[in-house]
Amino acid sequence: MTGRAHPNTPRPRAPRASSLPWWALALPVLAFVALLTLPALGTPAPSEVSSGRVLSELVARVQQTFGG
Repeated sequence: MTGRAHPNTPRPRAPRASSLPWWALALPVLAFVALLTLPALGTPAPSEVSSGRVLSELVARVQQTFGG
């Protein structure tokens, strides 16, 4: 034996999308939509962005929309 794994040894698989929470799947979409809509709404002040206020408001709106 050369110490190599048997060819039929199952390999570790990446987690399936169904095992992730719904918000983990929605985050990239929400980020993209936020980037498109922020310039139209007016760019928020840097202090608001750094404090996470804009993100927390976005999360609150999404939770209200999806009943989270």
